[in-house]
Amino acid sequence: MPQGLFANSPKNFFFTGKGGVGKTTISAATAIALADSGKRVLLVSTDPASNLDEVLDLPLSAEPIPVPGVAGLFASNVDPVEAAAAYREKMVGPYRGVLPEAALRSMEEQLSGACTVEIAAFNEFATLMGDPETADRFDHIVFDTAPTGHTLRLLSLPAAWDDFIDTNVGGTSCLGPLAGLKTQHQLYENTRRSLGDATQTLVVVVSRPDVVPLAEAARASAELQKLGVTNQHLVINGVLQLTDASDAVAVTLRDRSMKALAEIPQALTLLPQTELPLRGTELVGVPALRGFFSQDSSVPSTRSGAKATPLPASLGTLLNTLESMSGGVIMTMGKGGVGKTTQAVNIAKALAARGKNVHLTTTDPAAHVALTLGETPEGMQISCVDPEAETEAYRNEVLATAGADLDGDALALMEEDLRSPCTAEIAVFRAFAKIVDQGTDRFVVVDTAPTGHTLLLLDASESYHREVSRSLSDIPEAVRQLLPRLKDPAYTKVFLVTLPERTPVHEALALQADLRRAEIEPAGWIINQSLAPLQVTDPILDQRRAREFRYIDEVICEGLPTFLIPWQDEPTKDR
Repeated sequence: MPQGLFANSPKNFFFTGKGGVGKTTISAATAIALADSGKRVLLVSTDPASNLDEVLDLPLSAEPIPVPGVAGLFASNVDPVEAAAAYREKMVGPYRGVLPEAALRSMEEQLSGACTVEIAAFNEFATLMGDPETADRFDHIVFDTAPTGHTLRLLSLPAAWDDFIDTNVGGTSCLGPLAGLKTQHQLYENTRRSLGDATQTLVVVVSRPDVVPLAEAARASAELQKLGVTNQHLVINGVLQLTDASDAVAVTLRDRSMKALAEIPQALTLLPQTELPLRGTELVGVPALRGFFSQDSSVPSTRSGAKATPLPASLGTLLNTLESMSGGVIMTMGKGGVGKTTQAVNIAKALAARGKNVHLTTTDPAAHVALTLGETPEGMQISCVDPEAETEAYRNEVLATAGADLDGDALALMEEDLRSPCTAEIAVFRAFAKIVDQGTDRFVVVDTAPTGHTLLLLDASESYHREVSRSLSDIPEAVRQLLPRLKDPAYTKVFLVTLPERTPVHEALALQADLRRAEIEPAGWIINQSLAPLQVTDPILDQRRAREFRYIDEVICEGLPTFLIPWQDEPTKDR
């Protein structure tokens, strides 16, 4: 067990960082280590696309359950959709049989938006931290969070809602009467105070030894400092211990890691650090997690697991197919850290190089498109949906249109409503709709946020229509056409990007099912950074390579066009 990480263990542990850096594994291993030391521990995921179930090999729900084989450890998932349903019933239930049915339907309609989903999930998180009765049930609460952008949003909400309640004098919000929120005021204050108390909360910023994850870790650390969350620890996860100098892939990977660590952002050098080795084994289930903090990374070979399945086609095959199209929207989706940004950039650059008019954009709050792209090729436009800029533009538009003819009191109410933290989500949605609209006369390549954030964006589309129509007399045509265009396979092609590993593949399969429920059929899969076509002799890499074939086969069995990209010297420059 790393002594630095567990020295003076506070009540609350948060694990944050770029997607794919190992937050869930490390948070689960931490929770098990704390429980094994005799503490009563709750491990909870706040990620809308949680894979904590898979890591623990245990089905979880919102209600904490004991983890078999670990005395004192309980685990749960905060499901935003379930939390929203419970929140709606909590608000509407007391009025059943009291108010007319039409009034109840109106309340349910008002509480069906994305704002409700966010506040409901936030309430679950705030209750764990800010409600003394709930918090006292455990010695430690370990939070496994979503990738950085979503987590920063979550951790900023205590202050955002606290301030909004304090300054909103009109008594209404997009969540209905503020009376309901005011009852939560003390809870939000407690949560805000606990986050900033170094004796209560430690935020563990996790990174791989690569340039982009370290840059994102530095950004997260700085943002957390601004929020008053100062007690931080840096974990560098997955450092390859070179044991075979004849393995060119291993040497390249090791050299790349050492270079990235030598150039680590200055802000991170100020944090206490723990370094963890790259593992060859799958870290699933309590026995494997219990050994995670062991310094012995040696493992027996599993080469017998390799299969001779013909490997999928190269990315060039996909590019040849796309080149024959006149335009449309191409979206890369998947778990954080699998290479969505890199592949979006590769596709956009290749199409631009073939003379196509291309707009490359991202909906990821922690985007790295510009960093990944470098110099913008001729014929390509790049953009980023900036929540702050879009929110300001949206506020101005609403006030200039729907607010133009309002009297003083009504305009004041509208201005208060537009200061709600939910307004940013609506503004981002509208910007997304406008970008998708451009696919009528060019290629629009969209790098999306990690799965959970993207699903919330898509799931909320219908609700946003209602939100927008509540504020504007005319719904923009781009917004009206968004859902039909996303569902049109001739207009929008969604590619599921994954690494040939258990969790990324299974999360992408779940995403595929969710997309199909939304009547969006994926156009294919891209398996990224595969060791399968390469010769490796390093025992850790050899074991990871042998394990890949099982998951490549699992993707191929889905029956969709599948493309494979070998591991390359360049690190994956995205979430």
